[in-house]
Amino acid sequence: MSGYDAGFLGIEVPLPASVCGGRLLDYPRFSVLLDAERRLAAVTGVNIDGARLLDLPRTGEWRLDPRAPESEQVGPDVYARNDLDRGHLVRRRDPGWGTPAEARDATEATFFYTNAAPQAADFNQSKELWLGLEDHVLAFAEASDQRVSVFTAPILGEEDPPYRGVRVPLRFFKVVAWVRAGALEATGFVLDQSELVDTREGVVAVNRLGAFRTFQVPISDITAATGLDFGPLGAADVLGTAGARAEGWRELSEVSDIQWGRG
Repeated sequence: MSGYDAGFLGIEVPLPASVCGGRLLDYPRFSVLLDAERRLAAVTGVNIDGARLLDLPRTGEWRLDPRAPESEQVGPDVYARNDLDRGHLVRRRDPGWGTPAEARDATEATFFYTNAAPQAADFNQSKELWLGLEDHVLAFAEASDQRVSVFTAPILGEEDPPYRGVRVPLRFFKVVAWVRAGALEATGFVLDQSELVDTREGVVAVNRLGAFRTFQVPISDITAATGLDFGPLGAADVLGTAGARAEGWRELSEVSDIQWGRG
């Protein structure tokens, strides 16, 4: 399997590296770095060619990846009989480009449990903003070659509550990279489901009055929260260079709130 291509944008953008290492699993056009202790992805990276995306019918079934021990994967038991979704990290459509056969193989590969993480079921519309970010990035990048690389994973925090032998992540990150006018640009986002997930009684209770909160954040803050090395993306951050915090965290209520360029 080809896996994530670091040269896809024409400028080298490596898959972010974890200081804790991990098991690297390649799939068609995306890769997953699996955290064996947490049994979830530390980071995923996917290459998206917006000009060649195909809208194929949904095919594929959730399954464990035989290349990794079952003890390193969060499988179906965690998602049974509760209000947790198997949240795709690499979205089903993201790697679905090229020939129909190539696109089908890639979209079906997104159904490995290594590419999932527990998310509160969609009881409100605030989740739609998070799910649609990459579509809007592709539209924004139309002036270039419509190529985008996206990195997504749960933020594996110590405060994540335990449930059925795993800890349910309360936050997720997404970092998007593209090239405009020959220069690398990038931006980061955080999804917070803390208001929704409660496992204190040993079961998942989802607060239907809570909300998914989505923020545009400095990539340096995602580095601090995850320990991941994003290489050149910190300096390419549209919110400012690595370490700059002038913009802070920008809570988003709609796509028009997103800042796509520098100041």
